[in-house]
Amino acid sequence: MALDDDIASLSRAPLFNLMNGDALRLIAFAAEHRNLKAEDVLFTKGERSNGGFVVTRGSIALEGDDGEISFIAEPGALIGQAALFARTTRPAKAKALESSAALRISPVLMRRVLQEFPSAAKALRTVLANELSIVSGGLERIRERLAAADA
Repeated sequence: MALDDDIASLSRAPLFNLMNGDALRLIAFAAEHRNLKAEDVLFTKGERSNGGFVVTRGSIALEGDDGEISFIAEPGALIGQAALFARTTRPAKAKALESSAALRISPVLMRRVLQEFPSAAKALRTVLANELSIVSGGLERIRERLAAADA
């Protein structure tokens, strides 16, 4: 039953909701399970990443330098999207607010899934390209405003 629960959590998570049942089953089977007690730290700000996390139970807070909570990840939430594909630096601290669990999906596992399921790779590429286009457009608007303010 636990495998089915993990698959259900993955199917609600951004990016993973684009994958079919076989791809999700592979991820659920191969991902590392992390169980946390309240106040346990999943990772710290500045730490080098080792994969992304999908929350399967409980809630995990992302905290800034001042300890202020910027986001609370609940079941089905994806923490560290970029870390699914490359080693990055963690931009925040992640700490369990209650007894919680998460699946760690490493970049190696993601590459394997995308190689074995080309339709999932294509769907993810489309979504990520759209997200990058939105960010790029926003940066261009900021550049234009700054240029207008300097004029």
